Amino acid sequence: MNAGEEFPQFALMDENGEEFDSRSLGGIRYVIYFYSKDGTAGCTKEALEFNSLYPKFMLRNIPVIGVSKDTAESHKKFREKNSLKIKLLSDPDHDLTERAGAWGAKMMYGKEVHGTVRSTFIVGKDGTVEAAWKRVKVDGHADKVLEKAISLAKS
Repeated sequence: MNAGEEFPQFALMDENGEEFDSRSLGGIRYVIYFYSKDGTAGCTKEALEFNSLYPKFMLRNIPVIGVSKDTAESHKKFREKNSLKIKLLSDPDHDLTERAGAWGAKMMYGKEVHGTVRSTFIVGKDGTVEAAWKRVKVDGHADKVLEKAISLAKS
């Protein structure tokens, strides 16, 4: 997915085992990011960085949503353990992850594997991608997303 493309609609289970339908976000700008696994060092750091900025996102009515192939139960534990406020969605078949272009080949411990490629998107009120980051490096990433979201909200 790139800026200007329509972000795919989705209906996935959240950390409470309830269906979360993207249609509920109609008319709202939101951030959606894809990560590999609950509880891993990089994914925890990324979640904590987004969580620390959550009030600043919500001040502008911009929800932050994390997506991985983990189960709703795993998400619930991850969210509780880290006091996360962000919504976590389960994509066990990586259908949305693939449609968003966040699934593919990557290097892990010197071997090529297929899996989630850390990616973030700001989706505009009309459902189109306004900004995209692929192969994200965690350090400072959430700050960059917030900065871009504020810039978009002003325009």
